[in-house]
Amino acid sequence: QVQLVESGGGLVQAGGSLRLSCAASGRTFMRTAMGWFRQAPGKEREFVAALMYSDSNTYYADSVKGRFTISRDNARNTVYLQMNSLKPEDTAVYICAASRKYGSLYSRALYDYWGQGTQVTVSA
Repeated sequence: QVQLVESGGGLVQAGGSLRLSCAASGRTFMRTAMGWFRQAPGKEREFVAALMYSDSNTYYADSVKGRFTISRDNARNTVYLQMNSLKPEDTAVYICAASRKYGSLYSRALYDYWGQGTQVTVSA
C-alpha cells in the first residue's frame, strides 16, 4: 500500500502562484508513476500532470502546459506541482495519485492510489 497526503492548497488571486506537495509513504518502491488530477464541482476528475520514475519525462494537460510544472524529490518521497499564472478556471480540488503499472498516464484507470485532495481557489 502507498499513502498519499497533499498540502499547499489555498486561496490566490488570478495571476498568482501556488506550490502543491504530495508526500508518499508506505511501499513507495512499487511506484512507476505519479500524477496530479483535479476535480471542480459538478465536473469529472481530469488529468493535470504526471511523471514517470523510469525517466525524466513529464506530461501535462493542454490547459496547464507552460504554466504548471511537476517535479519530484526522491529523498523526501515527495512530488510537487508548481502552479503559476493561475486562472479562475483552475479552481478545483487537486488530487495526487500513484501507479504501480505502465500505461497511459492521462487515464485515471492507470492509478492505484489516491490522496484526499487539497482545495485550490483562484479569485478573479
